[in-house]
Amino acid sequence: MSDKKSKGPSRDEKRQMRSAARLYAVQALFQMEHSNQTYDQVRVEFEDYRFGEVYEGDEMAEGDPNLFRKTLEDAVSKQGAIDQMTDRALVAKWPIDRIDPTLRAVFRAAGAELVAGNAPPKVVITEFVDVARAFFPEGKEAKFVNAVLDHMAREAKPEAF
Repeated sequence: MSDKKSKGPSRDEKRQMRSAARLYAVQALFQMEHSNQTYDQVRVEFEDYRFGEVYEGDEMAEGDPNLFRKTLEDAVSKQGAIDQMTDRALVAKWPIDRIDPTLRAVFRAAGAELVAGNAPPKVVITEFVDVARAFFPEGKEAKFVNAVLDHMAREAKPEAF
C-alpha cells in the first residue's frame, strides 16, 4: 500500500493496470478459444483468480477491470468485423484461422480497442506489440504484430494518422 491517503492509483499505476488488462484480455481470448468456457466464466476467473495473484513466486499485476471487460466483450461481440479487418491487414493473405492462436487473440483484443476503444491508435499498437513481445520474446512476431495493427488502425481510425 502507498502512503497516499485514499487518492487511488497513481498515473503510472493506472497505466500499468491498463497494460496488464490488455495482456489478460489476450490470455482470456486464447483460453476461450481453447476451452468451452463462456465470456462470463473466463471474465470471472481472471478477475477473481488472476488479477494480483501470486504465480510461481511472482505477483501478477492488478489489471484495470473496466478495460479488461470492455476489451473482452468487444472482442467477442465484434469478432466477425475484427477478423475481417485483420484478414485485410494480413499482407501474406493468410486467413486469420491459419494464424498462431496467440497472435489471433492479440489481433482480436487490439482490434476491439481500435474499433470501440478510447485509447489513441498509436498507444494501442505500442501496447499490443509489447504483449506480443511478452509471448514471443525471441521471435519476429512483434514486428509482424506492429505491421498488422498499423494497417488495422489506419482502417479503423484513419483520422488519427
